[in-house]
Amino acid sequence: MASFPLTVIRSAFRVADHIVPEIAGRAAFELFCRTPHPDRVPEKERRALEQAAPFMAAARQHRLTAGSGWVMAHDFRPPQEVERRRTVLVIHGWHSRTDHMTALIDALRRSGARVIAIDLPGHGKSSGRRLNMANAVEAAATAAGWFGPFDAVVGHSFGGAVAVNAIVGSIRGIAAIAAERLVLISAPNSMPAYFADFGRMMDLGTRTQTALVGHVERVSGHPLDDFVGANQLAQVDIPTLVIHAPDDKEVPAENAKAYAGAGRHVRLVWAPGLGHRRIVAGPGVLAELTSFVAGWQHAALAH
Repeated sequence: MASFPLTVIRSAFRVADHIVPEIAGRAAFELFCRTPHPDRVPEKERRALEQAAPFMAAARQHRLTAGSGWVMAHDFRPPQEVERRRTVLVIHGWHSRTDHMTALIDALRRSGARVIAIDLPGHGKSSGRRLNMANAVEAAATAAGWFGPFDAVVGHSFGGAVAVNAIVGSIRGIAAIAAERLVLISAPNSMPAYFADFGRMMDLGTRTQTALVGHVERVSGHPLDDFVGANQLAQVDIPTLVIHAPDDKEVPAENAKAYAGAGRHVRLVWAPGLGHRRIVAGPGVLAELTSFVAGWQHAALAH
């Protein structure tokens, strides 16, 4: 059964669809982009942040100015005894933050990488209360302007979709970022599917859904149908590693299969049993990731 607030919102959208569908579409877009209040942290999340705090404290923090606000970039250096060999950009997913990527970041830095991990807009220590593909790509491009070009870009969940869009330069007025390699972990493939699911969840009428899609185009500079990751990835000849759990319930495995079909430059590796979130700390995943970023091949997981 839907919650009372959701029922009220759905009812309002149904009425607005008949009277002011353009306004309803804009309101739906703003609702889609809204991020949680930074002071309302669940207890489980609070414990996770406390556990990550010592590792996060070792990073240098850079507050970067972007058009939508400021972006926090966490700068992790390799241990003193390890020679720095490469620079890697790491992008977390929706309702996440750099603090949840510490195992992955630590594996990269121990392999000789300087890791620049950004908090996306409305997340972690970055400003704002809204996130969409446009301001996320802008955040990645802002980091690239300061620290790029990158030897690799690694994205988890929505951060993987952001990585693809940043590399192909999908947002009007934002230059594509330069990278030698790309890693997509549990990444969604289709933004049109995301918005269709959101429309069904909110019970949006046809005219409101059309207005919502039109607003996405005005913000991004491209039709929503252009934001299909596999099609975008097929346009760039960049070695890409896709890691996905067959049992992922948040981003189904079909997304990984779609990416794998983008071309011979894409390699798909399955990580059974790790779901959507534990995958970023799986030992086999980290070995596969660091080997790929270093330019080696690995076979720890099921191909």
